[in-house]
Amino acid sequence: MYAVGIDIGGTKIAGALVDAEGQIVREERVPTPAQDADAIADAVVNLIKSLADGHEVIGAGVAAAGFIDAQQANIIYAPNLSWRNEPFKAKLEAKLDIPVIIENDANAAGWAEYRYGAGRGYRHMVMLTIGTGVGGAVIVDSKMLRGGFGIAGELGHLRVVPNGRPCGCGQNGCLESYGSGSALLRAAKELAQSSEALGQRLRELEAEAGQLTGNEVYKAILEGDAGALKILAELGSWLGQAVGSLTAVLDPEIVVIGGGVSAAGDLLLDPIREAYRSHLPARGYRPELKIVGAEFVNDAGVVGAADLVRVAFSER
Repeated sequence: MYAVGIDIGGTKIAGALVDAEGQIVREERVPTPAQDADAIADAVVNLIKSLADGHEVIGAGVAAAGFIDAQQANIIYAPNLSWRNEPFKAKLEAKLDIPVIIENDANAAGWAEYRYGAGRGYRHMVMLTIGTGVGGAVIVDSKMLRGGFGIAGELGHLRVVPNGRPCGCGQNGCLESYGSGSALLRAAKELAQSSEALGQRLRELEAEAGQLTGNEVYKAILEGDAGALKILAELGSWLGQAVGSLTAVLDPEIVVIGGGVSAAGDLLLDPIREAYRSHLPARGYRPELKIVGAEFVNDAGVVGAADLVRVAFSER
């Protein structure tokens, strides 16, 4: 029997029909009507119906960036799509004849890596998704950690700098403000606007493109530009320090790094590993975890959301 997985992003909604082995049978994408909650719900309903047409489907898992309640029904808070206490499950099920669960997008991606990707064979895993923000997923003894209110695993909102930079969550000094793709772009712009020699290549790319975006920063990284590699290493250092602290609490066997910035591979992973070891409590007297890149590139959210539907209904 199949399940449908949906991943709602800021610009597009991806959907897939997924079999019991985590293989995508068919997939579709539509633009996200980001400023209209009802229009998003309608788009998701239409996508689920299209993907499920002609197949026996157990249910649909819908992944979205935001805080999801313990009932996997309501989106409590989603900074990028203006959802506040949105009864999303009820809206969808009112127009569908299959059950729906709502899932945090990083949880869905993390579950896909745990089941079918870099986390296969482990029982205790942490995933960090490094994109516009920093998402997190925590697998403990082969189960997703959800917490008392359903919103555990928001690792991007660990406080790493007291009274630090403002974060979209309303606090200051969160990991997301220092270890995300947005933080990397901000650092690149600051370096380009400075008079430092390390910013020369970034200034050139900015002049060529008319503005500095993530594409130009990534190009500089691939070229081996010293300035771009320096700010990437600084980003990795923040993430590695956070992994050291997480180890003290969760003691995972493996940490998987995903999201768009993870495309830098070992240029990002090596600084994370180095900072992790430097900030590991009782280093030398305890096992050290593995830090690896994610195996899924674009499909983790839909595959994970679909598989979590199976988990939810098998448990019930």
